[in-house]
Amino acid sequence: MSKPLPTFTDVLHARNTIAPYLIPTPLYHYPMLDALLGAEVYIKHENHQPIGAFKVRGGINFMAHLPPGQRQRGVVTASTGNHGQSIAYAAQLFDVRAVIVVPDAANPVKVEAMRSYGAEVVFHGTDFEVCKAHCLTLEKEQGLRFVSSGDEPTLVSGVATHTLEIIESLPDVEMILVPVGGGSGAAGACIAAKTLKPGIQVVGVQSSAAPAAYLTWRDHKPHTAPIGTMAGGLATGAPFMMPQQIMWELMDDFVLVDDQALMESVRLLLEKAKTLAEPAGAAPLAAALQMREQVQGKKIVLILSGGNISPEELRRCLA
Repeated sequence: MSKPLPTFTDVLHARNTIAPYLIPTPLYHYPMLDALLGAEVYIKHENHQPIGAFKVRGGINFMAHLPPGQRQRGVVTASTGNHGQSIAYAAQLFDVRAVIVVPDAANPVKVEAMRSYGAEVVFHGTDFEVCKAHCLTLEKEQGLRFVSSGDEPTLVSGVATHTLEIIESLPDVEMILVPVGGGSGAAGACIAAKTLKPGIQVVGVQSSAAPAAYLTWRDHKPHTAPIGTMAGGLATGAPFMMPQQIMWELMDDFVLVDDQALMESVRLLLEKAKTLAEPAGAAPLAAALQMREQVQGKKIVLILSGGNISPEELRRCLA
């Protein structure tokens, strides 16, 4: 049975649900980025969340709505890092067992964080899609609840609260650029922005080295694609169809950026905004640089989705 699409009412409920656990993240204006882009540039600092990424909003909203019986049995999910941290963090808050399946080469900084929140981390396979398949096996064997990182209404409505905060702080925002891995953040941004102010342009950004979500959005039908990006938060090889349905209807544009541009944008954010971004979190800046003509003179917000970058990744970006 397909799950209902989240609504703006769900986003408002989500805000109330997560309010006891999270404070709104900063929205800062950066004149040095203005000069770089010819626009008025703001950053929504989801890298300031307790797990260093936006997904914790969805994790807490999901866990708060988990039935008591399932809380006792626990949950299982697949993650390249930030979603796993979100589920681990929220599971600890609500005293739920969490099993996180990660690729063999998962970011060690993110793995250490997941374990620090009490989650059981299982290494399995080369990429996210292999991990997802293993989750379904564990779900059957252990009675766990599989948590999709994209196709969960409470996750989408939870992360949408970042855009609710943006518009409350900056009602005249004209464009919001948001990274797309599974698409929960972009779908949430669409729901909040288009309900409150339909004229706001919402632009999704994905790595050209992992374009499954982009191809699915472009053609309005599912596509898989190889995963060749170094940006863990964008490294999905198959689309999540719940966010896609929302993005098909509401998202204005979707752009691809290459990994070189992502690495350059990590460096620029460190230099111009004095902030640490992981490559996926830097994707909106990479897109804005690529779309200079379209952002010219506009008031834009870059959703910096996360700052969980390993020292090795940071060295690559600065090199």
